Amino acid sequence: MKKLLISVLCAVSLGHTSAVMAQTTWKLATGYRAESFHTQNILQFSRDIEQATAGQLKIQVHPNNTLAKLNDIRQAVVDGKAEAGETIMTSMVKDIPIAGADAVPFVVSSYKDAARLWKLQRPGIEKHFAQRGLILLYTVPWPPQGLHSSKPIRSLADFKGTQMRTYNSTTLRIAELLGAKPVDVAMVDVGKALAEGRMDNMITSALTGVENKVWGAIKYYYEINGWFPKNVVFVSSKSFDALKPEARSAVRKAAAEAEARGWAASESLASSATEELRQNGIRIDRIPPDVELEIKRMGEKFSREWVRTVGNEANQIFVPYYLQ
Repeated sequence: MKKLLISVLCAVSLGHTSAVMAQTTWKLATGYRAESFHTQNILQFSRDIEQATAGQLKIQVHPNNTLAKLNDIRQAVVDGKAEAGETIMTSMVKDIPIAGADAVPFVVSSYKDAARLWKLQRPGIEKHFAQRGLILLYTVPWPPQGLHSSKPIRSLADFKGTQMRTYNSTTLRIAELLGAKPVDVAMVDVGKALAEGRMDNMITSALTGVENKVWGAIKYYYEINGWFPKNVVFVSSKSFDALKPEARSAVRKAAAEAEARGWAASESLASSATEELRQNGIRIDRIPPDVELEIKRMGEKFSREWVRTVGNEANQIFVPYYLQ
């Protein structure tokens, strides 16, 4: 009887140990605050996976650069410091040039256009990820980039001599093409720069305008939908392949749902942020037709230059995009 009891206890103990060992935990690093709609979407993604796998796969989300800084997250996953991560696509352009397709200005003008561009861009990104031991899970765009201005814009001449906020090579080039004076201002200093009269206009999302409470100095917001920068969520191939087939299927399903949910959330947020600008006294308007035409011409110019710089992979994105 005593031997039988010991055998049963051993069997229970081994079964418990196997159950514990079967559980897997991934660390997912993101550079964005926990309150960001991107991070909230990731948290829902992790809950969906935990539920679908009955707790056998858990994802610990590390927001706000706590595990790795935004621009270093992809490499951190490659190096095994985290199993999964999220970063903005443009942070990868030095290593993967086609990651910059969604930041070529004035090419897309709607969420529908942005989705079509992503469909063409995705195969190339997946190929480059596979070469680096990564698997793409999903992407979600930020709300589109609009034009904030202290004065009305009726023609391109209204930009000449104005002080335009710039924060990268693209916005610097836009300012130069418009005849504006580029002013390098970090996002955290936007409010101060506006108050001090060091800025007259800037291209950024309505959401960013709300977060920085630009009303007062900014009087107009034009929905030019300049570009739709995207965040990408990915996992190491090694971690993904180590899962059982049913767990891999659960991750893929949750990722597809997160992408659909995230795109819808982005569009809703763009609308609500624009309305908040309106409620705080900013006039919401469309750019005049002749200015819009010139902006589209600038987009064609930027895309041609980008294709020449990146090469054939860029052609595989933009040629079918413009032909469709």
